[in-house]
Amino acid sequence: MREIKIGKNDAGQRLDKFLSKTLRTLPQSLLYKSIRLKKIKVNRHRATPSQILLEGDLLQLFLADEFFGDGDTKSETSLGKIRVSLEILYEDENILLVRKRPGMSVHAGAVGDGEHLLGMIQAYLYQKGEYDPAREQSFAPALCNRIDRNTEGIVIAAKTAEALRVMDEKIRAREVKKFYLAAVHGTPKKPEDTLRAYLLKDADENKVRVYDKNPPRGAKEILTRYRVLETRGDISLLEVELLTGRTHQIRAHLAHIGHPLLGDGKYGVNRLDRERGYSYQALCAYRLRFAFHKDETPGPLDYLDGKEISIAPDTVYFVKELFS
Repeated sequence: MREIKIGKNDAGQRLDKFLSKTLRTLPQSLLYKSIRLKKIKVNRHRATPSQILLEGDLLQLFLADEFFGDGDTKSETSLGKIRVSLEILYEDENILLVRKRPGMSVHAGAVGDGEHLLGMIQAYLYQKGEYDPAREQSFAPALCNRIDRNTEGIVIAAKTAEALRVMDEKIRAREVKKFYLAAVHGTPKKPEDTLRAYLLKDADENKVRVYDKNPPRGAKEILTRYRVLETRGDISLLEVELLTGRTHQIRAHLAHIGHPLLGDGKYGVNRLDRERGYSYQALCAYRLRFAFHKDETPGPLDYLDGKEISIAPDTVYFVKELFS
């Protein structure tokens, strides 16, 4: 029999979800059967799969030793070896805001450990002693938002499970305002406008399609607000606010109205852009503002309300090259 004590980063989860993360080699069928047969208990009492775990709860697991790991030694070793190179814009005990450069993936893919943003953030927190995978049972520092590999901008990371849960809720409730800088071909007819349309994802092509009216089934409404900041020749610099957050929304919506992003090969024709040296879409998530709704019950991240984090526009590569 093994016992697991629920820590702060484990609390608030369903029992079955927690066990699926903690005992990754335990088959789902055996997990639910073990709960049903009282081979998995909480505080020595019968449990249910949907039971919400509290900090300090003690789990009793009458399972074979093969389902229990002996620590994440490989993960610790790799985290200690990663050379961390992060541009940190803001940090406190709960969250971390960093600047992602274009060309860097936010999560692991075909690249090696540490070459993606999340791996580098976890290595940074491990090396400074704020994250120890051997002590954590189900949580690892995670990203609260993501941006495309070829987009530059601000990414929020949560250091704790509570911060991740709350920030996810704030983003879903649109209490985190997101502003982008975009260099587009041509100049929109109106100096500023709020665009409304419908977006449908095409998973086979990894693209989205935008419709002004009569959208097909499954399409979702999108709202994109822009303001023209400057025009140089046939290129304009826009500030864009995402009022809805859909896949490729800015890139597809601006291309739909005839002003594709400079360097965007997916939604524009960028052969000439590449000849001019632009292999990344000219898009930067340069400003975030926390605008939380006033709740009667104070929240753990309320101190962020009204705070704004930004990247200096003149340090963004396409702004510096085109509009300086």
